[in-house]
Amino acid sequence: MKKIVLVCAAGMSTSLLVNKMRAAAADAGYDCDINAYPVAEAAEAGKDADVVLLGPQVRYNLAKVKEQCPHCPVESIDMTAYGMMDGRKVLESARKAMGDL
Repeated sequence: MKKIVLVCAAGMSTSLLVNKMRAAAADAGYDCDINAYPVAEAAEAGKDADVVLLGPQVRYNLAKVKEQCPHCPVESIDMTAYGMMDGRKVLESARKAMGDL
């Protein structure tokens, strides 16, 4: 099972996106664990993640989170997909980052 970690300012603004991503994964029959955390917890939350995605509001932390999570891909979520809460598109980008598509 793949572990997808989303980080944002407080870990709450991405909760709706997480739910939409979980629904998209269920529709696709894709077995994964998706959760959101505050960016301050990125190192701990991402230590066993397969991919870490940063919300647009914290993308300035990209280099720092990449240093904290060198074992997996770390990317920013597309701002349009985030704004539209497009769980399918964000899940697809996570899968591409993991080489799963």
